[in-house]
Amino acid sequence: MQFRTANALCRRCHKCLEVEEPEPAPTPLALVPPPSTQEGGLQVAHAVRDLRHVRNLSQRQLAARMGVPRTYISKIENGKAMPTLSSLDRLARALQVDISALLRDANTRHRDETAVLMTDPFLAEIATYTSQLDELQRSIFLNHVRELAAGRRRTA
Repeated sequence: MQFRTANALCRRCHKCLEVEEPEPAPTPLALVPPPSTQEGGLQVAHAVRDLRHVRNLSQRQLAARMGVPRTYISKIENGKAMPTLSSLDRLARALQVDISALLRDANTRHRDETAVLMTDPFLAEIATYTSQLDELQRSIFLNHVRELAAGRRRTA
């Protein structure tokens, strides 16, 4: 066991005890998060987390919609609690999906969400163009969209 010293070095080997956290890699632009490759039967935990993220909801917001404590949502997402049938119904209503969406595997869910998004001609056209952009161009594009949505305009 290593104990911290005033200079953050190990007393025995004099190695730095500070853990350097790697810089998070920028996330690629995606309309729907990619499916996770988890094994097993029903993946309610992953479904709840994925659907919550797609709808830009925090655990607290989802819990408020369901009328349950935030910790219950956390336990469901971490696989520490399995929701009852009535909780699944409330989850589905809060996430605005059918109960079957919570019970499907990640690949099917991802395919269904993508199909729904691609029915919008505007989003389908944007997806066509953004697939041809590199990472920097996508980032610039996304920043422009955010500025437009926020109501700010650039003047030349």
